[in-house]
Amino acid sequence: MREFTYIQAVERSLMKRFKGPIYSKFLNAIDQYKLIKPGDKIAVALSGGKDSLLLAKLFQVWKQHSTFDFEVVFLTMDPGFLEDHISKHLSNCEKLGIDILVKPSKIFDIAEGLSPDSPCFLCARMRRGFLYRVAKELGCNKLALGHHFDDVIETTLMNMFYAGSFKTMLPKAKSENYEGMELIRPLYLVKEKDIIRFMNYHHIETMSCGCKVASCQVDSKRREMKELVEVMRKKYVNTDINIFRAAENVNIQNVLGYFDDNHRVSFMDDYE
Repeated sequence: MREFTYIQAVERSLMKRFKGPIYSKFLNAIDQYKLIKPGDKIAVALSGGKDSLLLAKLFQVWKQHSTFDFEVVFLTMDPGFLEDHISKHLSNCEKLGIDILVKPSKIFDIAEGLSPDSPCFLCARMRRGFLYRVAKELGCNKLALGHHFDDVIETTLMNMFYAGSFKTMLPKAKSENYEGMELIRPLYLVKEKDIIRFMNYHHIETMSCGCKVASCQVDSKRREMKELVEVMRKKYVNTDINIFRAAENVNIQNVLGYFDDNHRVSFMDDYE
């Protein structure tokens, strides 16, 4: 009986045990939303968490079997991680055979200094800009992030509950500040519970973010939405799927209003 190395066992599981819930959905998102084209050079951003670590392995496995050519670089932006945390992240990357490039910054300190009560939005925005800049310097035209299915539906609910608008997280978006750069989300159709199952199956313990929000010292609206969805799932099995589908089944004829190229349209405009 053939014996596999740890890395081979991880990659094999993506093609076998986790093919349906993870690998196939990864490929479906790439195909359905046309996320990658031949000749692309993609910077895969690894935060140190489970989602981006899985994303990196998926790219490695797919590149072994892909029918067209593309390049991938694996990039970590260190916003001020504790030494133990970044060490764990680098150890995971080495264990999984991921050759990682680490770029340091002081974004944690800056975000908490400017917005101590709610640093998440500012931190995320600064980190995104940093990653775009470095990816462009590396000659990449796309930045891949590890947002998954649950992130999508939680974003939809957050916009409804806290912003009074109906919009969601898209599978890809062109950068407004970095010409020629595009953000892609290949885990768009992959559910978080399956990512957790994959990590537990291979005994992979990922690092903590290290920020106050991750330590539950600051309230997180996203955490609230995650808990709400979990409660609803127990009552209605397809709650998460219906929230996701709602964003692709919008009936413009039955909404009070919407924005079209920054122009507000009301149902009253054409009502007779």
